[in-house]
Amino acid sequence: MNDKEPVIYVVDDDEDARDSACALISQMNLKVQEFGSAKDFLERYDGHRPGCLLTDHRMPGMSGVELLEALRSQGMTISVVVMTAYAETPLTVRAIRSGAVTLLEKPFSNFALFEAIEKSLNEDRRQHAAEQRVGRIHDRLATLSESEQDVLKLIVRGETNKAVAFNMRVSIRTVESRRSSIFEKMGVSSVAELVQLVMIARSTEAET
Repeated sequence: MNDKEPVIYVVDDDEDARDSACALISQMNLKVQEFGSAKDFLERYDGHRPGCLLTDHRMPGMSGVELLEALRSQGMTISVVVMTAYAETPLTVRAIRSGAVTLLEKPFSNFALFEAIEKSLNEDRRQHAAEQRVGRIHDRLATLSESEQDVLKLIVRGETNKAVAFNMRVSIRTVESRRSSIFEKMGVSSVAELVQLVMIARSTEAET
């Protein structure tokens, strides 16, 4: 399988419903994998991206929304569409708050399924790209020495080179040298760009 080729994962304990959804997805020229339970999917999913999980809600053992919540608790952010024949308001709110892209009401048309999958795949690509960017930022931050980390904290606080030098009890020339090294390692040319990258890194840390 091409690593860039999207895969649609269908989880439904109803074999007929599962087969029907898989057949429709295959007609869209998309790769599809099917699972008879949430547990089966969790045990076999290898983290392939881009992808989209299409899961029924009412299933024995673990429901579709519980599967979504389990994925999020494990740090997996693949896009999820929850299928249900009973789209009550509490379910809708819980699913969306847990990160579902949308709810797909059964029975659904070919167009509704295609639209939900297309929306989900677009969101998955966007999310995956954002995660990769954050990963690169953390990798760059990890290359900074301890003294450069200290300078970085003060820069982000808005301190001038003179103030940084005073706080760290070093010369301004030393601060300028460390600052230049920080800019080079982080791949930025201004304080604004640097602060933006640090804020992105901190926001993702706060979410975990």
